[in-house]
Amino acid sequence: MLRLTSKTLSVTRQLSSRALSTSAPVLSHVGRKPIAYAQEVSIEHDLTPIQTPRIPSELYNTTLTVRGPLGKQQLAIKPFVKLGFTLATDPTAEHVLEVGITDDSVKQQRSMWGTTRALINNAIVGVSEGYRVQLRLVGVGYRGTLENNERTIALKLGYAHPVNIELPEGVTCSIPQPNRLILQGVDLQQVTELAACIQRWRKPEPYNQKGIFINDETIKKKEGKKK
Repeated sequence: MLRLTSKTLSVTRQLSSRALSTSAPVLSHVGRKPIAYAQEVSIEHDLTPIQTPRIPSELYNTTLTVRGPLGKQQLAIKPFVKLGFTLATDPTAEHVLEVGITDDSVKQQRSMWGTTRALINNAIVGVSEGYRVQLRLVGVGYRGTLENNERTIALKLGYAHPVNIELPEGVTCSIPQPNRLILQGVDLQQVTELAACIQRWRKPEPYNQKGIFINDETIKKKEGKKK
């Protein structure tokens, strides 16, 4: 036979009397936000389906080309994504791009709505302003130099050999200080992936707080074991 103590009964009463929220969850609606971009940026949407995709998920997608002062980017857009352009007539005003979908009752279309809008916005920022990531080399003797016409990063990270990393096309690197690296490019994913690849050679460790730190990244210091 199950015995209920006074403590168990009090907890049960608290749980039963706890009010539950009946309001509907509020969605972010990122896809509905219009994108304003400068007139020096041009956007072209090619509705021809992609027959030879780079990856399988891009099959039968359409192609969006974004051009700006710093370069060009191409994005694969799902065929159910609809783009509406409002061109500015005033030379000082900005163009406006609105992203929509064919049927908002389809879960796949809703899930790609905000994602597509974010990718387009990243491409516009990339070709107009660019992206930069700073790497800090923290450690005794850690330093970096540029070789091979500034297309190769040579890092000294405490190994018996230097670590050579080739810069992909579209990414540049500058070294204002021996232990500071600045990566720049128009593709946010490409720049951040390269920064993560470099960091894998010396991940920040919490005991001596050494390693490769990205931007303002910090790590909480741990104390070693005491005898």
